[in-house]
Amino acid sequence: MTGPGHVARQLLRALDEAQPAALPFRHWRVAALLPAEIASAIAVLPFAPPAVGDSQGKRETNNSTRIFLSPANRSRFPACEAVAAALQGDNVVDRVQQLCGAALGGAYLRIEYCQDTDGFWLEPHTDIGAKLFTMLIYLATEEGSEDWGTDLMTPEGDVAARVPYRANTGVIFIPGSDSWHGFRKRPIAGVRRSLIVNYVKPEWRSRHELAFPSQPVA
Repeated sequence: MTGPGHVARQLLRALDEAQPAALPFRHWRVAALLPAEIASAIAVLPFAPPAVGDSQGKRETNNSTRIFLSPANRSRFPACEAVAAALQGDNVVDRVQQLCGAALGGAYLRIEYCQDTDGFWLEPHTDIGAKLFTMLIYLATEEGSEDWGTDLMTPEGDVAARVPYRANTGVIFIPGSDSWHGFRKRPIAGVRRSLIVNYVKPEWRSRHELAFPSQPVA
């Protein structure tokens, strides 16, 4: 299994080649984020997709079924350890700060593994608050998944752009008052797998969601 060093080098290359965009808010499109072996291993983690109920358009509605790259899952799955350790490393954190202008010293790494199925949707939201950085990494390879990307929205909730969904690509943004995004309800024929990577402020309450609960990034 590829280790954290290899993952970090791949992430650094992807960040170096990030494509900036200004509308509807500042964001970056990124590709080839993870080594192929790691992306494939994450995509087949042995967790059943949660049942889709009335989520009210919010992930936190179903908090009990959410999966994170926690210390337990890092210990259980080498691919989870490799991804978390790479994103915790000084070189990747420094490159993220250089790219986005985010100040991440003292922040904590949070990585969620999402498996969305038909019926899933997300209301427009900004991620503003305790999240200092957001990166979405898409993982699914199903036919027809090209339309499963994140909707980038105006403050009025209109879809201004839809990020193309391709395996091992994604989008980065810094949460702010204008970073409206969501997922308009549409058919999902399969499982929409992704990682949500955040660096969060020290006061983040749900410590079980953190990859390194007692270790902030440098």
